Amino acid sequence: MASAVMVTESTARDPQLYGTLPKGEKEEPGSPIAPILSSGLQVRKAARAKTLTVPTSGLAPGHLQANLIVLPSRYAADFRLLCARNPVPCPLIAESAAPGRYDSVKSCLAGGQEVLSDDDECSVDLRHDIPRYMVYRDSELVRAGATDIEDEWDEDDHVAFLIGCSYSFESALGLAGLPPRHTVLGRNVPMYRTRLPLCPAGVFTGSTYVVSMRPYRLRDVERVRDITRGYSVTHGEPIAWGWEAVHSLGILDVDAPEWGEAPIAADGRPLGQLQGSDDEIPVFWACGVTPQEAVMRANIKGTVMAHAPGHMLLLDCKDHDIVATSFLY
Repeated sequence: MASAVMVTESTARDPQLYGTLPKGEKEEPGSPIAPILSSGLQVRKAARAKTLTVPTSGLAPGHLQANLIVLPSRYAADFRLLCARNPVPCPLIAESAAPGRYDSVKSCLAGGQEVLSDDDECSVDLRHDIPRYMVYRDSELVRAGATDIEDEWDEDDHVAFLIGCSYSFESALGLAGLPPRHTVLGRNVPMYRTRLPLCPAGVFTGSTYVVSMRPYRLRDVERVRDITRGYSVTHGEPIAWGWEAVHSLGILDVDAPEWGEAPIAADGRPLGQLQGSDDEIPVFWACGVTPQEAVMRANIKGTVMAHAPGHMLLLDCKDHDIVATSFLY
C-alpha cells in the first residue's frame, strides 16, 4: 500500500514560515511547500526578533542544524569526554570560543570545517538565536519554552556546546522522495527515553539514549539507511527500526513520546494502531536531546541552558559540506 500523507487544515504548515500555494491549488502529499526562511542567518534573525517560535524542522533546507547545551565551565571537560565516548547520540560539532562567549564558536569537526560564517552580518547570539529554550537550575527545570536566555547567561563562565541534529539530513530524505512525515505535516518529531545506556564520563553517569522517530514503510528502510549513513556528525543512520524495536529500546508507548508530538499514521490514525504492519514501522535515530538528559541526570549545580526539543540553532554551513569532511564509516 502506498504511504501517502494526509494534509489537513489542522496540520498544514504555518504560512508565516512557508510559502502559500496559488489560489485554488492544494498541497500534494509528500511535497512540502518551500520555506521562506531559506538560510541559517534568516532563521537566526527570525528567532532573535521573536518572530520564529516554532520547531525548526524543514527550515533552511540543506543547512546544518544543531542542538544546544550550555554548562558552567567546571563541567566542560567531562562533557567533552561524554561526547567523545558517545559519538552517535552526542556528536559534538562546536563549542564556545572561550568561556562566557555567546557570539563566537570554534569548530570541533574533523578538518576544522567552520559551522558559522566569519562575516559580521552572519553573526550569532546563542542567547537569542534559537526559537525556544529550556533553563535548569541545580538540575531542576525552572523555565520551559523561553524565547531567550540573556538574563541567565554568565559572560564569565558559561560554555556552550553544539551537538549535531538529525533535522540536518531531512532535506536529503525529502529529495529522495522520502520526506519525514512530521516535516510534511508541520509537526514536531516524536522523541523518547530509552534504556540503552550511555558510556559514562566524569560526573555524567547513569544516563541513557534519547531517540527520535520517523515512520517509514519497511521496504524503504534500506534506502533511508543509505541516505543518512554519511551524516555521522548529525547522528547518522537509524540505530533501530521495526515494531520489535519499541520493546527492545524500552519505549512504553510509541504514541506517547516524552518530547515532541505523537506520531500520526498516513491515514491519520495514531501510529501505534498499525502495530505489526509492514506498511508503516517506527524508525529510530539517536537524538541530540540525549546530552541534555545526561546533564539533568548528573545532578550538577548551577544554571544550565539548552534548546527546547525540536527548536534548533541553524548554522551557515551546508549539509553536503559536513558529509564530505566528516569521518565516514
